[in-house]
Amino acid sequence: MTNLTTIGHFINGKIVDTDSGHYANVFNPALGEPVAQVALGTAAEVDVAVAAAAAAFPAWAATPPLTRARVLFKYLQLMQEHVDEFAALITREHGKTFPDAKGEVQRGIEMVEFAVGIPQMLKGEFTDQIANGIDAWSMRQALGVVAGITPFNFPVMVPMWMFPVAIACGNTFILKPSERDPSPSLLHAKLLKQAGLPDGVFNVIQGDKVTVDALLDNPAVQAISFVGSTPIAEYIYARGTAKGKRVQALGGAKNHMVVMPDADMKMTVDALMGAAYGSAGERCMAISVVAAVGDAGDKIIGELAARTRALKIRDGMDSDAEMGPVVTAAAQKRIKSLIDSGVEQGATLVVDGRDCVVAGRENGFFVGGTLFDHVTPEMTIYKEEIFGPVLCIVRLPDVASAVTLINSNEFGNGVAVYTRDGGVAREFVRQIQVGMVGVNVPLPVPMAFNSFGGWKRSMFGDHHAYGPEGVRFYTRHKAVMQRWPNTASAGAEFAFPTMK
Repeated sequence: MTNLTTIGHFINGKIVDTDSGHYANVFNPALGEPVAQVALGTAAEVDVAVAAAAAAFPAWAATPPLTRARVLFKYLQLMQEHVDEFAALITREHGKTFPDAKGEVQRGIEMVEFAVGIPQMLKGEFTDQIANGIDAWSMRQALGVVAGITPFNFPVMVPMWMFPVAIACGNTFILKPSERDPSPSLLHAKLLKQAGLPDGVFNVIQGDKVTVDALLDNPAVQAISFVGSTPIAEYIYARGTAKGKRVQALGGAKNHMVVMPDADMKMTVDALMGAAYGSAGERCMAISVVAAVGDAGDKIIGELAARTRALKIRDGMDSDAEMGPVVTAAAQKRIKSLIDSGVEQGATLVVDGRDCVVAGRENGFFVGGTLFDHVTPEMTIYKEEIFGPVLCIVRLPDVASAVTLINSNEFGNGVAVYTRDGGVAREFVRQIQVGMVGVNVPLPVPMAFNSFGGWKRSMFGDHHAYGPEGVRFYTRHKAVMQRWPNTASAGAEFAFPTMK
């Protein structure tokens, strides 16, 4: 490991190595080889970062919102200049294709574009003369030190769901990125410092569960944002709220696409190819189940199978790659095991991706596009979040059965319906118990000025991510009533005050 580049922490404006002496390998999934080592932080190092953020908070919170926005505007310009650099880091450490990585960076940039307009959203309300000589107003104020714990599958975009809004609102921020692909976190830190962000306002702690628990337990951390699997989201929500923190914890998904018999089948297959196999299925909004109504399954299965077999699976930096590897050898093994279970439990394996090998990348963590038909809700491949390039088709007699199936699922992150019937689409949108819904849109990820979040066990907490919900999450409401002593006192009043 001594020959590998070390990825350290960023604390109080400086990159620092860990005191623990412990590191983890960071792999290039296409090669199946380590390309760097990442520091695994300690609870003591978390405390140092929190102390730096706490020390920086009073001055940053007192900085005028417009001044804070101008720092972020400079950061926005720098982000636009470094898109390819961010994307290359994503592809190297995550494995997704370079164009897909650039798309991720662009969606992150949109969050900064939203955040530079925060001054408008921090305005309160004012009421003159609510009673004799009394005025009232409201204001939103920053929480203090807040933290983000982010997943491997979007190492640039998901942190940017959090820290631009948090910082624009006047908070100081600690990022704990995934140890699978940590390099983008330090590039964020470098550009924020270059943009003029004061030291201590943005910090990065690398690590594993030790650092996560230290952030959850540190009393100076006021709020935690998390994106990851449902079991970990539930753990973070329970432990964080037990410590009195504000927590938003976004969990897993089992996203369905309902295909009606009247759907445009070419559009549907095109959508499924990208939504199921883009980023090797490692998206919380990926479509992993087709709920095929009536004869819709017969209409799409042939073309879907042919195109799944023809997927161009390559190193993500290859110009013609449509799909890259999955993130780790453990993920590859788990996905193949779930495919095995689908076969054992009686699903029809139409396209088998278990034996995928890429020439020149024989040690890479590749799984080919996999397609199952005649899947039932009792099967493991239906119940579990596979988080890989595996698409399951469930046959259903009518749209009511599809709605019942989806509403019965423990997850409620994203869903899509493909149809030409406006009445069917309207009722589907009203009845479905899912947080984000697409009508002839496969991945209904809201823009930065909306908010992102699922229902049921896909989301723990009261506030969804980014957008207006993000502003509410990262600020507290304060109500103020004011009277000046320009009239004679009426004396002490012992009854509950009413407005006169």
